[in-house]
Amino acid sequence: MSFLKSFTQQEAIPDEGIQAAIEVMKSGRLHRYNVNPGEKSLTDQLELEFSQYMEVDNCLACASCGYALHIALKALGIKDGDKVLCNAFTLAPVPGAIDNAGGIPVLVDIDQKLCIDLGDLENKARISGAKYLLLSHMRGHISDMDLVMQICKDFNLLLIEDCAHTMGAKWNGKMSGSFGDVACFSTQTYKHINSGEGGLLITPHSEVITKAIIYSGSYMLYEKHYAAPDKKEFDAIKYTTPNYSGRMDNLRAAILLPQLKSLNQKCISWNERYHSMHQIFQLSPHIELIVRDAKEQFVASSIQFFVPTLLPSGFQSLIDQCEAKGVTIKWFGDSEPSGYTSKYDSWHYLKDQTRLESTEHILGKLIDIRIPLTFTIDDCMTVAEIVSKEVEIILGSADSEPQST
Repeated sequence: MSFLKSFTQQEAIPDEGIQAAIEVMKSGRLHRYNVNPGEKSLTDQLELEFSQYMEVDNCLACASCGYALHIALKALGIKDGDKVLCNAFTLAPVPGAIDNAGGIPVLVDIDQKLCIDLGDLENKARISGAKYLLLSHMRGHISDMDLVMQICKDFNLLLIEDCAHTMGAKWNGKMSGSFGDVACFSTQTYKHINSGEGGLLITPHSEVITKAIIYSGSYMLYEKHYAAPDKKEFDAIKYTTPNYSGRMDNLRAAILLPQLKSLNQKCISWNERYHSMHQIFQLSPHIELIVRDAKEQFVASSIQFFVPTLLPSGFQSLIDQCEAKGVTIKWFGDSEPSGYTSKYDSWHYLKDQTRLESTEHILGKLIDIRIPLTFTIDDCMTVAEIVSKEVEIILGSADSEPQST
């Protein structure tokens, strides 16, 4: 059995978005501020619609989620040398954004649910003196936000939510991204809406969004933002806030607007595919699936699982053998970064190189599979069957650890 579809093939941009993009190109007005008097640009329209979707007043469209995280920290007042707590399991742009803002990442262990370890978070909040928590909902796994918010309250932490993988998801009925002082979302190709690159920043705080808008490169055109406070709110900071030039343009906004309209249906479609794969994987005695909290209304555009008894050499064999059958999987425990996959010990610029043994153990057994919506449910079941079979074959060889008794 082999699989022939591509794991990097996304759905086509909706016809409405393609037509809107063509109109933008024909007009030549790609820059968000290149509008007629009183006109709302497509970027303005995207910000307004996303703010309505998230039920928050303030929204800013950016060039990327990593850039949005950077200016979120700056807008919250980070100073050079300030410590920022963040998950040890995240993608490289997250510690990169902290470093770019002048902060020092303080990595926190993760638990078996792939979420930040709340005991380690509380301990490091206590001993580090950090003022900020940049919380990644990595691969769509949402922490117990009730407990996270209690820790933030107890230690006076400002919370930035990295929602790159949780657009449309909820915790206990409340939207992911609506808990923090700032939340940042990604519109990179493999995220829930696709503009190639892009990011969206939301915040309930007027003093944060005004700084973020000027940081993003508004010049003195901030009054042309509509998902934002009155222009008088900018008076106190317009001369003291640098321009870091990271705006989104109208071309990307054009192709995102129709995708936002269909986001909720896409979330349902991802979860249907996830559950079909979950059903196959749970039949394997060698695969351990992630336990998800009943309060987590997740959006599963990928699936993760552990192979507890597989040795490192076995994981590389699994990758190779699945690839030979047309199935692309990722292993987060590899000692060398590959593609989009890395772990914390490959970020050598970090000042603190302390080993996190719990995180290393968890990542050392973790497999990740992307779920494109170009796959049918039958496709997803085929992928799961191939991977399960290859796991069984490899564990019949010498690439396994003894079972615990």
